[in-house]
Amino acid sequence: MAGGLFITLEGVEGSGKTTQARILADALIARGYRASVTREPGGTRAGEAIRAIFLDAAVALAPASELLLVLADRAQHVREKLRPAVAAGEIVISDRYCDSTMAYQGFGRGFDLKLVRDLNHLASDAMKPNLTFVLDCPVEVGLARAKARQTTTEVPDRFEGEQLAFHRRVREGFLTVAREEPDRVRLLDATLPAEEISAEILATVIKLAGKP
Repeated sequence: MAGGLFITLEGVEGSGKTTQARILADALIARGYRASVTREPGGTRAGEAIRAIFLDAAVALAPASELLLVLADRAQHVREKLRPAVAAGEIVISDRYCDSTMAYQGFGRGFDLKLVRDLNHLASDAMKPNLTFVLDCPVEVGLARAKARQTTTEVPDRFEGEQLAFHRRVREGFLTVAREEPDRVRLLDATLPAEEISAEILATVIKLAGKP
């Protein structure tokens, strides 16, 4: 592999993207690639502090505050972690990136889509993924999965506790991104068995990456 790659996994709550990111990284490392997993919000010390506020349903946030927090996280993430790792030849796999901001804050919260695109461009320093997988499933299925994985002491995070109408708008946001950017985005059926999904993701990434 001549250089690094930037791969993102996107989807609604409970779509399985976090699991698939880990499976992909482990499979690549086992085959001799240099691979790492990160996430948004998070991925840096500043990002993890932002994440704690961003997802805490007990912390009241205006929609604009929510948008600006996730953009601040991304600005740090790109400059501190993503660009250096890709430049060093790693396959970097991020659990969420700019498409989530478009889906959640653009479609879900109703911010102007051009504004969100422009802010994403600024925060990301124009860094785009080489390849994105959107794991798609009905929001009712995803929310049921998210609820099932919670412990008895956990409460839904800021987004898991939203109404179905919000999650349906988010899903439509991801589907719109997939339709508009077919060269970058691969839409996958997240209701299929996990091993079938992971096999397709791995084969696609290896084809793009070439030999380690």
